[in-house]
Amino acid sequence: MIELWFRRGEELANGYICHLLPAEDRLLVAREGTYFHDRSRYAAPYQDVTHGGLFEESQLPRWTKTSSRVARYVFDAMRSWQLYHFHDTSEGARVKQMGNIYDNRYLLPDAGNLAAYLYLLREKHPQHYRNIVETIRLAAPFFGDFILRPHPFNPEKIRLEWRERGSDLTFGANALSDGTLRFICLTTLFLQPPENLPATIVLDEPELGLHPYAIVLLAEMVHSVAHHTQVILATQSVSLVNQFTPEEILVLDRPGGVSDIRRLEQAEIAHWLDEYGLGDLWEKNVLGGRPAL
Repeated sequence: MIELWFRRGEELANGYICHLLPAEDRLLVAREGTYFHDRSRYAAPYQDVTHGGLFEESQLPRWTKTSSRVARYVFDAMRSWQLYHFHDTSEGARVKQMGNIYDNRYLLPDAGNLAAYLYLLREKHPQHYRNIVETIRLAAPFFGDFILRPHPFNPEKIRLEWRERGSDLTFGANALSDGTLRFICLTTLFLQPPENLPATIVLDEPELGLHPYAIVLLAEMVHSVAHHTQVILATQSVSLVNQFTPEEILVLDRPGGVSDIRRLEQAEIAHWLDEYGLGDLWEKNVLGGRPAL
């Protein structure tokens, strides 16, 4: 079952509940509905739209075309989520290729338009651009600046170029280590203007290939941007988990083959926290979240 609630102030919330059933190699939607809850007036939520049956896809988009304001609110909120995945740093990765200079409305999920987007930030949001460059230098002191320009033989194209500090030599994205390139993508994502951020950012294993200090910087950026948007990270990094508090951590276990997500109980681990970080406790199997069949 999936249950999501979208708060509107302290008392009001719109909700979405969906029941899934396994069917061979896929999941079917068995029942789903939208709900409204005014906690100041009612103990239980009001059922807005519900539907039973078996469907390969959610019926939520169809409900938005009816008079259901709750369904539209829930759908718009979920559609604003953005899953980012910067793992591909191979020779064929889009972030290393020539791109359209006008492809800059937002940062693409794979950062395939990174050069065009940084070019826009430099021209239109110079302070945010400088913050990005200075943060990259903290993790990669050799980094000088980006060289962002229309391609000399095709002014509608651009590619990611940069120079070392104290040097005039120009390098391409291929000259960056995998971890450095991923950190550049992450820094651009988190330090872009707040009005450009999606409502929810989802990242899977953002620590991949990062230097330990870059992981600390990543956590600082996550905490900073969390004032503007929801951030959800899936991680297997002890170092990254060490940067967060119990209130910020959800632990995933699979008892009996069923995924179970729970919040940490502060009282159960309080006596450990004077000497250990949360990542250390996870590594010691105090928190759960261990491999499962």
